[in-house]
Amino acid sequence: MNKKPNYYNHNGFLMPMGFPIEGFTSALQYQAQESDIFLVTYPKCGTTWTQYILWLMQHQGEPLSPSEKLETYIPHLEEVGKETVEKLPKPRVIKTHLPYNLTPYNPQAKYIYVARNPFDCLVSFYHHTRGFVQHYDFTDGTFDDFFECFIRGKVDFGDYFDNLVPWYEHKDDPNVLFFTYETMKADLKSIIIKIGNFLGNKYLYTVENESIINKIIVNSSLQKMKKDQQRWSSKRPENMPSFVRKGKVGSWKDYFSPEQKQRLTEKFIMKTAGTGLENLWLD
Repeated sequence: MNKKPNYYNHNGFLMPMGFPIEGFTSALQYQAQESDIFLVTYPKCGTTWTQYILWLMQHQGEPLSPSEKLETYIPHLEEVGKETVEKLPKPRVIKTHLPYNLTPYNPQAKYIYVARNPFDCLVSFYHHTRGFVQHYDFTDGTFDDFFECFIRGKVDFGDYFDNLVPWYEHKDDPNVLFFTYETMKADLKSIIIKIGNFLGNKYLYTVENESIINKIIVNSSLQKMKKDQQRWSSKRPENMPSFVRKGKVGSWKDYFSPEQKQRLTEKFIMKTAGTGLENLWLD
């Protein structure tokens, strides 16, 4: 028998044990506002990185102070619930891992979706799950254990493809900006400019100022974010992986067996057939 992480089960939708049960129910009742900006990802697909970039864009590239937490300003909807989000000043920036059909929708609100290839996502998600002892009780779980959960979609926030495919189908909607983690790694400046052009207002001002863009790139670097772990996550046991870990593209090759590579490749082909997603990560 494979070891499995612990989850809350909300009528088939799995959530971390550390999240209040009422947070999920409340999140689904949130009424999206015209001025809202939603950052949408499947877990471990560049969420915190993009979240911090958005915060830096709001603050002319100046970093959070050591005593501040990013989640205070850009909260996770299904963790904190609608009441906390409703107390934020407008325009609100809201983080969510919900699939398209569950995400609060307003045609005037804006949705930024970040996708990451499922192989690297799986590796990062495995280390994330091991590290949050209070959420999952999976510290002694193996990569093989987690692989079996992931490929069956039996992980928190559901099946990777059930999240990715519907959002990709809406990538050309005027209120959706879709890009990949891999593009961020290859050319972050272009992504910052895309975000600024998409959101407009003070975000557009940011991307018209080269010195601010450079500040954002420096302050959102992996080196800086690894140094400031307390801003992104609660403390983890010292023998566990850090919340901001490697951020590497292609690290999956150090983990997957040939059989695992074949199984996830076959699922990718089956789940994305006819969508165009087969061209997103050609390698």
